[in-house]
Amino acid sequence: MPLTLTADQAHARLHELTVVDVRTPGEYASGHLPGAHNIPLDQLDRALDALRTAAGRGDLLVVCASGARSATACERLAAHGIGAATLSGGTGAWTRLGHATDRSTGTRAPWAMERQVRLAAGSLVLTGLLAGRRWSAARWGSAGVAGGLVFSALTDTCGMARILAKLPHNRPATGDLDTTLAALAG
Repeated sequence: MPLTLTADQAHARLHELTVVDVRTPGEYASGHLPGAHNIPLDQLDRALDALRTAAGRGDLLVVCASGARSATACERLAAHGIGAATLSGGTGAWTRLGHATDRSTGTRAPWAMERQVRLAAGSLVLTGLLAGRRWSAARWGSAGVAGGLVFSALTDTCGMARILAKLPHNRPATGDLDTTLAALAG
């Protein structure tokens, strides 16, 4: 299997792929590929045995919003001898081509991680600037956030997203992850 599949290639093979979505539960709930299993990137190590079993039955496709986190996940899986492909362009490319997504029902989905990062970064910068009117040193906090955003763009990583992913609304319930792992292993 190629290391990267386009949205159209993945759509044509969806019936034969085991799809693993490495986004946060909130992002997953807002819309995911049909049949996708949610294993957040920070829980990947816990899922290695189940993923190894699933990969033994057929090809794995790892998905995220843009393709960056899924590429990281594929590298980590490869380091453990588990082959997987990533979805080029992520769920963004999938939905732009008009392919269907499933949405979790019953609860209101939290904001997508990108939106959470924009809110947190903007709030920190604004707070630093407003506080800087009284304490000039507070502006350094805004400069730090700006520097972090530049670094994030240059490296295609996001430390703020990693921190936000640890908030309770972005974490899977233990039972949900256990159910997913059992389905993959079974």
